[in-house]
Amino acid sequence: MFPPPTRSLAASAASLVSAATLAVTPASPVAAAPVAAAPVSAAPSAVTPGAATRAAAPVATLVGVRASHHPGLDRVVFEFRGPLPARRSAGYVSRLIADGSGDTIPVAGDAILGLRFERAVGHDGSGASTHGPARETFALPEVIQVVRAGDFEAVLTFGIGLARKAPYRVYTLTRPSRVVVDIKAPRRTVPVGVHFLDSRRYDAGREPYTRAVRRPVAPPSLARGALQRLFAGPTRAEYAAGLRFVASGATGFRSVVVRGGVAHVRLTGAVGSGGSAFTVADEITPTLKRLPGIHWVKIYDARGRTQHPAGRSDSVPESLEP
Repeated sequence: MFPPPTRSLAASAASLVSAATLAVTPASPVAAAPVAAAPVSAAPSAVTPGAATRAAAPVATLVGVRASHHPGLDRVVFEFRGPLPARRSAGYVSRLIADGSGDTIPVAGDAILGLRFERAVGHDGSGASTHGPARETFALPEVIQVVRAGDFEAVLTFGIGLARKAPYRVYTLTRPSRVVVDIKAPRRTVPVGVHFLDSRRYDAGREPYTRAVRRPVAPPSLARGALQRLFAGPTRAEYAAGLRFVASGATGFRSVVVRGGVAHVRLTGAVGSGGSAFTVADEITPTLKRLPGIHWVKIYDARGRTQHPAGRSDSVPESLEP
């Protein structure tokens, strides 16, 4: 539910920017070429060469981040120009912290796998990114987003937003230099329609103003999984086709509970329409109503307020009225 882009989220804060557009990239297939792989981590944390090696090592430049699904796993690939980062580490974190400011960065998903690359950069001499946008959304069973948290003093940090905490393996490939993260994805999923604003239809005044895209979600938590994908925003290809996520100030959702055919969704953040006739409610409501057993949707602000909390009807907080 955001405007332009690429849960509850990790630690129940779903993410994204409030009324800002996030550009995200589509999943691209990554072949596990028969190149010798140097394991970096088979456990929840991984570290490579020591300080002396790090000090002498040349700097690697990140030139691409991509992800794809393979039988039983989702694979995220970080490709570098030049050598591999001198040190690589990975492990689950409770939140993603922005380097420098120390602020928490919203990440869609219920788990965040943190990654750190030393003696590596993701920008060129002018400061422009060498690998694409800082936030990438993917339509995969487990991997929802890849978000850059820092690129400072030859240290790159990322967070991978996952639908759940899952076993993973980190290893390296060469020619070209790549750090590969394989995340187990054995669960059965079903396709769920997630509704984003179709900016082209909206600008032309042609209803409906939303268009549904498919996301793989594991039962039985379809409502939660659908909202995770919604707050992650569209993929880069979907964004290029005019889809936008309108957040209306929401930073995510704290909870979604379905009782008696009514879905109760509590948002986080300073939710407000800003005078717009189209809000995050116009994305949440059709997304959830397409799910089995949901006929009405009541949306609450961060303080638990909505206009019609009782009864079988739709409801939004007063702040989301135009």
